[in-house]
Amino acid sequence: MAGYQATILIVEDDYDIARVMCDFLRSTGFAVTWASTGKEGWEEFKTAPFDMALIDVMMPEMDGFALCERIRLESDIPLLIVSARQEDHAKIQGLDLGADDYLTKPFSLQELKARIDSHLRRYRRYLNQTANARVSFTNGLSIDFTKAAVYLEEKYIALTNKEQAILFLLVKNPFITMEKSRIYEHVWQQLDVDGNNTVTVHIKSLRTKLGDTHREAKFIQTDWGIGYRFIGETIS
Repeated sequence: MAGYQATILIVEDDYDIARVMCDFLRSTGFAVTWASTGKEGWEEFKTAPFDMALIDVMMPEMDGFALCERIRLESDIPLLIVSARQEDHAKIQGLDLGADDYLTKPFSLQELKARIDSHLRRYRRYLNQTANARVSFTNGLSIDFTKAAVYLEEKYIALTNKEQAILFLLVKNPFITMEKSRIYEHVWQQLDVDGNNTVTVHIKSLRTKLGDTHREAKFIQTDWGIGYRFIGETIS
């Protein structure tokens, strides 16, 4: 990608470390955004597209593990944890939550650059392979993620922003039960409270629009007392 300037999100609460990384990466041609807390990093991620994120673990408001998990539910961008924690269980936890790599502090800026370049090369190959991909599922459902468009039997289905966000969240994490509270907190960006049936109402509307109202679910299956999971199978 000649002339392409990759965008990197740095989430790091240590000002001095963040400044060094930002200055170095900008000097090597990257566009960099810095967030000083996990919550701020999540807000930045939601408002602008990024090619990669560098995330510290120990941060106020939302730790790096929680941030990795949230980002991975929504995006396939490379996630590199940069942390002073060297215990194996911390590395395993980060990788299990969706991080692609784990770099322990202190580290050389040259190693950081090499790892970033390596992950971006793989990510760009992935994007080239999936560009303009429209994913089709059994029972007539298809989704064009690049256009954020949903079709049923080739007919465009108009969804609200929240309905689409719920559907995309479930589809990107197939056959995994997503708790109602987790869906609510991810889509509405607010803490869930007891007695909140907002997700249930939106799921019912979504199922109606998808023609998924029969006893045997075609796309969205209820895991009673827990939440919902997407069960549509892709068509190769």
